[in-house]
Amino acid sequence: MECVNLGSAGLKVSRLCLGMMSYGSSKLRDWVLDYDDALPFVKQALDGGINFFDTADVYTNGASEEVTGRALRELGVARHNVVIATKVHGVMGDGPNQRGLSRKHIMHAIDESLRRLGMDHVDLYQIHRFDSTTPVEETLEALTDVIKAGKALHIGASSMFAWQFAKMLNTSDKLGLSRFVTMQNHYNLVYREEEREMIPLCVDEGIGCLPWSPLARGFLTGNRRRQDKGETTRARSDDFAHRLYYGDDDFMVVDRVTEIARKRGVPNAQVALAWLLQKPGVTAPIVGATKPHHLADALAALELKLDADEIKALEEPYRPHPVLGHG
Repeated sequence: MECVNLGSAGLKVSRLCLGMMSYGSSKLRDWVLDYDDALPFVKQALDGGINFFDTADVYTNGASEEVTGRALRELGVARHNVVIATKVHGVMGDGPNQRGLSRKHIMHAIDESLRRLGMDHVDLYQIHRFDSTTPVEETLEALTDVIKAGKALHIGASSMFAWQFAKMLNTSDKLGLSRFVTMQNHYNLVYREEEREMIPLCVDEGIGCLPWSPLARGFLTGNRRRQDKGETTRARSDDFAHRLYYGDDDFMVVDRVTEIARKRGVPNAQVALAWLLQKPGVTAPIVGATKPHHLADALAALELKLDADEIKALEEPYRPHPVLGHG
């Protein structure tokens, strides 16, 4: 497994990151795997050379963080051999201070995340979204103090407008505060709006991109249907994906992926991930897995190199989208 720097930081991460959103509590989301079913996927990822694991406090109300920490401990993984990322921003309770990016919430949230993970620090602490109700100075000062306290090594951000991210980077530089090293953004073959401003900004600033939903929540695998959304429980019940994708142009992109995949003799997932891995600025896509072949395909995509004609064919059917995934 190739390892690369996490943005401009010296920390080395695998070129794939296992997204832990699919693991936690099935009582809260019917497509989420409970601990016993999740454990084999963590082991499969480790066996494949993946050292990077991404979770968030809001994933099934903290259960994902619990599964992440427990799985790594029970598999006997040394803490220094893995890179752990989690996030803060989402609603974690009924109170007005149990959400957002205020100093109060960040200081409480990092301690709660570490308790659930069973760790004394995370390697990457990410703001899950932009908080327009809190001054960016307050957020950045709190995140800097989290790093100074040894509770996080680096900080990252997630989906927002490029001007918002530029404002936060400029503020951290101006005030001498800790700087974001990553941007976890919405980026895949059927949603490429990030290529307009966010990705060029990240490349220019030395920020590593960690695309979420690299397979468009399974849409790019080619098993979704216009009429009934697909066969699996998640395909039918994933209202979030239904709002993001499923346009006629999106299906045209999938058809092109399927065409190239058949010529190559590989599944759609390998082609879609190979395309993303070859894009400028991409450090490590966040891949999800609920079946063994999901991870097998992701690992195989690392060896699949698309030529210029194939990349042109994949990108040709794309049509502009409204901004999606910031909410």
